[in-house]
Amino acid sequence: MRGGSVVEAIAQPYAEALMSLAQGQNLVERFGSDVQGLLDLLTQSEDLREFLANPLTKGEDKKAVLRSLLTEQVHPYTLSFLLLLVDRRRILFLEQIGKHFQALLRKLNQVALAEVTTAVELNEAQQGTIREKALQMTGARDVELNIAVDPDLIGGVIIRVGSQVVDASIQGQLRRIATRLSSSTV
Repeated sequence: MRGGSVVEAIAQPYAEALMSLAQGQNLVERFGSDVQGLLDLLTQSEDLREFLANPLTKGEDKKAVLRSLLTEQVHPYTLSFLLLLVDRRRILFLEQIGKHFQALLRKLNQVALAEVTTAVELNEAQQGTIREKALQMTGARDVELNIAVDPDLIGGVIIRVGSQVVDASIQGQLRRIATRLSSSTV
């Protein structure tokens, strides 16, 4: 079993349990907001991520930090879930659990995730156009955009929704032209 699949096998049941709790308590949107905040916090703080993942740090110390950081920010059930992850020595998988939870939430709400790579920042109108294209591709009720800027694209955009890819980048066009030219000279 590969390392990624081991992480998946651990993270998925916890994400499903959190979703089950959220649905049972009618707190799905609140938990979704809590999970997004946690993922943002982990992205912003390398120190926190390393602290939580460190196997030498005592569980009580991790719990104390989580309580001090999050008691006022997250629902008490979310905090209890995090403390349970510490007790079970699964807190180091928090990011993966959160991403699985978000995927479950998108599925529940019929929201597609469009991963967009562009050469430059997009304005609101451009994002709206991409959102419409992704809606057409998926038939979902809504689309969540995850936008990354990659100047190597030179210009244009690459949109990934599930297994579908639309490559409208200049780099992609140049690659297609090069392929056509190389195949025509053979």
